Amino acid sequence: MSGEAWAGAAVAGVTAAYAPCSRRLASSPVSSAMVFVGCGILLGPVALGIVDLKHNSEPIIALLEAALTLVLFTDAMTVRRRDLRTDGFLPARLLCLGLPLSIGAGWLLAWPLLPGLTLWELALVGAVLAPTDAALGKTAMSSPRVPALVRHGLNVESGLNDGMVLPFFVLFLAVIPGTSAAREGASGVFWRALVLSSVLGFLVGALGGLLLRAARSRGWVSGEWAQLFVPAVATAAYALALVVNGSGFIGAWIGGFAFGSALRRIPATQSRFPTLGRRFPTVEGRLPDTDPQEDPGPSPDAPDPAAGFTEHLGELLASLSLLVFGAVLLGPTLEHLSWRVVGYAVLSLTVVRMVPVALALAGSGLRGPTVAYIGWFGPRGLASVVLGLLLLEEEHVQGVELMARVVAVTVGLSVLLHGVTAVALADRYGAWHEKVRTTGAGAPRR
Repeated sequence: MSGEAWAGAAVAGVTAAYAPCSRRLASSPVSSAMVFVGCGILLGPVALGIVDLKHNSEPIIALLEAALTLVLFTDAMTVRRRDLRTDGFLPARLLCLGLPLSIGAGWLLAWPLLPGLTLWELALVGAVLAPTDAALGKTAMSSPRVPALVRHGLNVESGLNDGMVLPFFVLFLAVIPGTSAAREGASGVFWRALVLSSVLGFLVGALGGLLLRAARSRGWVSGEWAQLFVPAVATAAYALALVVNGSGFIGAWIGGFAFGSALRRIPATQSRFPTLGRRFPTVEGRLPDTDPQEDPGPSPDAPDPAAGFTEHLGELLASLSLLVFGAVLLGPTLEHLSWRVVGYAVLSLTVVRMVPVALALAGSGLRGPTVAYIGWFGPRGLASVVLGLLLLEEEHVQGVELMARVVAVTVGLSVLLHGVTAVALADRYGAWHEKVRTTGAGAPRR
């Protein structure tokens, strides 16, 4: 049995073992990210040596890029205009003020702690570790005890900031001589990676959304193929951007916005698929115990069922990506730790995240515990892992090994600390909020 077969069997075994107890673990301090990263370290070269793809990085990059593409597309697909309009002050502040400040703070603090890196390599560290990943602190962002405003703000921020950081990453990389982005030149990167990729992604997404909407209204598409259509559009947006030497991730992200927008506001009487009615009720597929006279049809803000398969597939690929991350990046890094790397990782999860959040929310009316809760739950995950591994492919980035170690330790600490604290802090913060709301002593806004 070849090494690749053993690795495949081990990865499948971990996934199959986790699935039966996934619901039970969801309410415990042991998150899915902790399980997959921990198993990755165990299966990697520092322990059992079953998963060791160090000499063949193409499967790793392909897996990670596929996962991030689907996550970017579905996250953007579910964002609505009301997310930044109704109660939208929180995600708007976190994205427009907090994100740039986090990149700048990460850039600034990396300078004394990571000697040997150039100015723009330090900037790349700040950009790679700026996006957050809601999956790593899922309980903290979905617990019903946490106010809806806070849950909504954290989820919207996580869904958008990984896409918003991509232009910073591409432009910083383009400034470093010899990199793939630098060969295009600053103007070439701007037009191809930012402008052309966005235009192509928008066109593919809008066309795909309109096509699916028209097919639904005429009853031409089954529920199953409607769900399979979504990853096909995401892949097309990604691939077409690469064809013109642009950014596939930006193409997929913009494509998700266009696709989701084109699908919304579908009249209930036009839908002919009862299988879609469980999450998207229609005249023919009404939810049980629903009064026909009171059924207003689907809300324009209801999650589209076509995205369900793609979301689940993205979650699966993201979990497998964390397993591979633990095996090939975090595990070997743990053998070469230094106080500078660990120190920067700790600062990245605290000062670099929490201070910009506090500044961005100044004057918002939110009280200290709410600001602290939002600031702490900015876990680093898939986007940082993918961007970090893409840096490893750049031979002309001199400090790439040190940068990869910083990313590995920061994401590893985030998986551990945010996973362990999610349930406890969500309960504690929820109890505080309930007490303040009950007594009326200046509850947080909304």
